[in-house]
Formats: sequence, C-alpha cells, structure tokens
Amino acid sequence: MNKQELIAAVADKAGLTKAQAQAALDAAIETVIEALKKGDEVRLVGFGTFSAPMRAERQVRIPGTGETKTLPAARMPKFKPGKGLKDAVN
Repeated sequence: MNKQELIAAVADKAGLTKAQAQAALDAAIETVIEALKKGDEVRLVGFGTFSAPMRAERQVRIPGTGETKTLPAARMPKFKPGKGLKDAVN
C-alpha cells in the first residue's frame, strides 16, 4: 500500500474527503517527525512506539578501498510495534 492508497482507505473509513484525509495524514507524519527531532518518543498504545535515539560516533571501513572513515553521531529513527499490532497481524 502506498501513500495515496492509504489516504483513500482512511478517507473511506473515516467518511472524509481525500483532501481532508491527506491533510490529516500529512499533519500526523509531520508531528511525529518534529517530536523525534526533539528527542521525544511517540507512543501509540496498541500500535507501537516511534523513537530516535542518538547513535554514537563510530569508525567504519569502506570495503572497496579499505580506508576507515568516521561517521558522526546521529539520531537513528526506530519503530517498535506494540502488542495490539503484533496480535492483529498474526
């Protein structure tokens, strides 16, 4: 399912127009991204938790050349599914 298909499904289930559903989905995604940028977690009970912990600076080896390079510390987005989502899928 791509974004347009998701928008159409949400619009159908919620009784919204596609434009309203797209605005709501875009706002939700933007809000999650802003929270992760600040280092906050977004917990949706029954669905899962979005987080973006800091990953430490580290040394990596480039396989083609064999040289080592330092990757700077960075936030790495993660998603951990909740029990409700796991149960619904299985």
